[in-house]
Amino acid sequence: MLGSRVSEEKKLPSSMFLLLNRISLSPYYQKTKQRKNAMGHIKVTGFIPGSICQLMLIFMVLTCDFKDVVSHKTLFNMKTGVPYKFVIADPPVGFFGPIEISPSVFPHNPYPVEPLSPMYPTFPNTYDPVLTGRCSTNFSDISSILDKTASDCSAPLARLVGNVICCPQIRSLLHIFQGYYNTASDLMALNKTTANDCFSDIVSILASRGANSAIPEICSVQSVNLTGSECPVKDISTFEKMVNTSKLLDACSTVDPLKECCRPVCQPAIAEAAMQISLLQLTALDSSRIPGIKPAIEALNGCKGVVYSWLSRKLSLKSANTAFRILSSCKVNKACPLVFNDPSEVIKACHNVDIPNHSCCKSLNAYITDIQRQMLITNRQAINCATFFGSMLKKGGVMTNIYELCDVDLKDFSLQAYGQQGCLLRSLPADVIFDSSTGFSFTCDLSDNIAAPWPSSATFSSLSLCAPEMSLPALPVAKNAGSSGNHANHLCTLLFSMYLILSI
Repeated sequence: MLGSRVSEEKKLPSSMFLLLNRISLSPYYQKTKQRKNAMGHIKVTGFIPGSICQLMLIFMVLTCDFKDVVSHKTLFNMKTGVPYKFVIADPPVGFFGPIEISPSVFPHNPYPVEPLSPMYPTFPNTYDPVLTGRCSTNFSDISSILDKTASDCSAPLARLVGNVICCPQIRSLLHIFQGYYNTASDLMALNKTTANDCFSDIVSILASRGANSAIPEICSVQSVNLTGSECPVKDISTFEKMVNTSKLLDACSTVDPLKECCRPVCQPAIAEAAMQISLLQLTALDSSRIPGIKPAIEALNGCKGVVYSWLSRKLSLKSANTAFRILSSCKVNKACPLVFNDPSEVIKACHNVDIPNHSCCKSLNAYITDIQRQMLITNRQAINCATFFGSMLKKGGVMTNIYELCDVDLKDFSLQAYGQQGCLLRSLPADVIFDSSTGFSFTCDLSDNIAAPWPSSATFSSLSLCAPEMSLPALPVAKNAGSSGNHANHLCTLLFSMYLILSI
């Protein structure tokens, strides 16, 4: 691969050195002292004014020389057998905090033949929203959640972090708004007309604060999410008569982010409460009314929204949002959100491969490059995505672990920075952070610089990371690592100051 770079050569040529040496020996000048400054230039000091012609000659040579521009070619030696795409350096071993990349520093592009990604600080375009005037609520009461949602769904990032950050946050906002709307009323859901107006106002307010105006399409949310759908119970009085509210509040007032996804407490409490208030709808159905099954499911889902609405009234804004985000992360991490096209080309190139093969790895890398253009995913999602794709290849007849042959890591399944460094988000709820000086930023989890897992069979099943015997592969440890310190905690994070990746 050939690349070119243009650099200014500002060093004095040999002819200039000769000229200065001759002048220094001239009787018109005293002894000349030369020293080299930090930029590699020659600084001449201590000479007494002499011949005007000689001074003019020096000035002309210096002026002409500093304007020289020389173009060089840099030759990049590619590794044979395995394309360079997936050669990612191992992370350093040890303890250190997040590395903040200053937006004022232009990133070094390791691939000069490729255009540098326009990853410069991105700032929200804010303005005063135009509201319908028909949503009678005080939006300032939930202003902090609106700001957080606008940041998490920022216009340039919403599609890239939609599945993991933006959409869970927008759903949490809708749950909270449904509970906070008209708190003086006994109702915990909006009618369809009001829901349409309020939903429109919410989208307008978020867009005015820098959020993507296409949030409804990105996250598949609509005004019906505020209505409770077909749930037969929407008032507080009936709800609290039918539900064990103390049990529900105890289970969901404080949600443990490390335990909830594996040993859930709040999730079953919400499901139980939703089932109890939907019984009025379900008891009217019998086995002979099969068409009634769909309305029953809609009623149950609507009743879950009513339960969320009740919790929003009982919990603080921060506690409710934190709990709802944790519950969403449990659901999000169970599946792979990526779309996999037909891998027939990869299967054809890697069908009978048992050693590193350039053709196979090239085909695999080309396929995964398309996957990398989709979105940012979490470390747990990456495990499921790698396993799912591997099962597709196995089903097509690729029995060898080509992930190992071609050096495919988990981070290769997520969006890439500069085409060489993948970013996996943490499985725990995360947010996009806005800073007035650095723009938008989010944290990548670098603890997953490990090989992608190859499935044991062609039949895919979502991996459960909750079983005691299931654990993530350990990070490599340096041979000279001492026994002191907490070596189990090798998590390191990289704070990506929000440089939008639009080269996709």
